[in-house]
Amino acid sequence: MKVAFVGKGGSGKTTLTALYARHLATAARPVLAIDADINQHLAVALGGPLHAGTTMRPLGVHLTAIKEYLRGDNPRIGSTAEMVKTTPPGSGSRLLRVAEENPIYADCVGTIGAVRMAATGEFSAEDLGVSCYHSKVGAVELLLNHMLDGPGEYVVVDMTAGADSFASGLFTRFDHTFLVCEPTVRGVSVYQQYAGYARDYGVALSVIGNKVEDGVDVKFLREHVGDDLLTWMSRSAYVRRAERGTVGPLDELEPENRAALGRLAEVVDDTVQDWAAFTRWAHEFHRRNAAAWANERTGVDLTAQIDPDFRMGPAAVDVTPTATA
Repeated sequence: MKVAFVGKGGSGKTTLTALYARHLATAARPVLAIDADINQHLAVALGGPLHAGTTMRPLGVHLTAIKEYLRGDNPRIGSTAEMVKTTPPGSGSRLLRVAEENPIYADCVGTIGAVRMAATGEFSAEDLGVSCYHSKVGAVELLLNHMLDGPGEYVVVDMTAGADSFASGLFTRFDHTFLVCEPTVRGVSVYQQYAGYARDYGVALSVIGNKVEDGVDVKFLREHVGDDLLTWMSRSAYVRRAERGTVGPLDELEPENRAALGRLAEVVDDTVQDWAAFTRWAHEFHRRNAAAWANERTGVDLTAQIDPDFRMGPAAVDVTPTATA
């Protein structure tokens, strides 16, 4: 399952991403966490030292090698220069599994505690006035386009704040999206914006209330979120200690908050992977990007990269090489 955590800045999105990834890893479930937020804090939230994410080679820096590897022997892609963030897999492309050995993971994936993670990389001084952060997040979109995750395997992504992920088709790459929402007017306004977009694309969306203090907060969320409210996290002394740099064992988390993490795992496991929709939206957003900017930039018609006979899913392994080291 591919899982996204979204929400307004300061809502606790990164904290919830880390707690959920650790919850899965503690249960010995294969999980790959990816920090795709412009503020690269997931590694620290997982229990790593300050700037822990910078010890891994950022996906954004490794983009050319990522393209070369994923391209494989796909005859529809003439070169890595013709690959863009939305390039879909086809016959001959290399597909990725959550838990395997491959050159991308060897270069870009590290382990913090029990969680394997990768990061897009920070927005550097060299990027100012030159490129947007979506150029780095494009590496994540390529990985997810080629990710053949099976039952009981999880890719958990800490996304950019607010509705910024709608600036690309990345939001359609997930099987389930959790929106972290504080019981405030600003918090629910982000939900309303995100939910409006998500409905148009069949995005499976659940809301996690965060920093909830009492029944009044829960009532507020129910009034504004309705049935999308899945569960909530109460204010947590454990989280406060973690924010000060002391990330204790997960069994020290308050029982009600651990139960909330279990509820997240249950709803993800109950989500049905729609590989046909995954493939359809991959093709659609690739066409949109080709027409908007990518054809002009590359000098070729990138819609020719779409393999009409290829659909992501378990059957794809019959026509596509899996990863090799």
